[in-house]
Amino acid sequence: MKLIQRHYIREFAKLFALLALGLSATFSLFSLLQRLNDFMPHEPSLGSLVLYTVLKVPQNALSLMPVACLLCSLYTMANASRSREIVALMAAGGRVKRLLRPFLWAGLLLSLLSFVMGEFVVPPAIIKAREVQDRLSGVAEEASALVRNGVLWSRAKDGSIIRVEYYFPEGDVYGGVEIYRFGGGVIDEIVKARTATWDEGRESWHFGGVRRYLPGEGAWETLEGYDYEGLGPPDLLRESARKPYEMGIADLYSYLKRLREAGFKNVRLSVDLNSKVSYPFINLIMVLIGVSFPVRRRMSGFVATAIGLLISLAYWFGYTMSLSIGYAGLLPPLAAAWLMPVVAGSAGAWLYWKIPE
Repeated sequence: MKLIQRHYIREFAKLFALLALGLSATFSLFSLLQRLNDFMPHEPSLGSLVLYTVLKVPQNALSLMPVACLLCSLYTMANASRSREIVALMAAGGRVKRLLRPFLWAGLLLSLLSFVMGEFVVPPAIIKAREVQDRLSGVAEEASALVRNGVLWSRAKDGSIIRVEYYFPEGDVYGGVEIYRFGGGVIDEIVKARTATWDEGRESWHFGGVRRYLPGEGAWETLEGYDYEGLGPPDLLRESARKPYEMGIADLYSYLKRLREAGFKNVRLSVDLNSKVSYPFINLIMVLIGVSFPVRRRMSGFVATAIGLLISLAYWFGYTMSLSIGYAGLLPPLAAAWLMPVVAGSAGAWLYWKIPE
């Protein structure tokens, strides 16, 4: 039995490495080709282009791992079923569930790998890739911005220094904004705002919950609203602000906690936080479905691949819809992130339980 198990798990591992790494590298190369027109005017070196492509691989690999798990497990067991190897095993007194046990361990290991990648590998790779992209596109030479301890610092069009604590992508709203305006080499105005939004029509910023300090007068004044035109559009701020997919669980939890302490409630970030925990388990679920489905019927590798793609599309559609409903506040964040994993996991467990012995 152990010899047969090693044979099947070795076939699965070879297919998985070929599919996951191959597709990840291919998608990373496509990302480079899409950006090539922006890069070429700045005469990038071959090393920089290769570095940008390599830095894109971890993010693509994390996204493609569940699909690879499903397709490889389906294909491996479909070939075994089609050649009647499963029937021969059962006739010899072997237990199919015992045969499939290493696949479940492999799925669990891949789920753990997915968690480690999403927490420690992908976020820094995305940030570094963006830095390389800005350098290759010439953006880094035109403007400057940096993030320290989750806080964004930038220089505005009029020379002012901007400090931004929070960014809400869904509404393009900035929170905890501070502006230090200079005149004659010294600070001549400080503006602190609870929220800031860009008015595209008027090409100006509108601040809410404002406290304004003029050193010449030596006193703070409180304003309900305040319009500011000298900062320019928020393109640099929007690009430089850290997104949820650029943060690990600990960073995202800390960011969400800071938001709550400042009086901001962001349901979207709560859903994203829960999805970072639920997402890695998709790999185990896909393996569970992939090995359970073919052993109950004979099918070719082509049919197994087609079924795998259909299952993948159905899962991602349901998972995306569930997260979207959570973003809208119609489902609690925990339920939105775990609904599809629980449903698909239950289906996979039922298929595995129904495997004939």
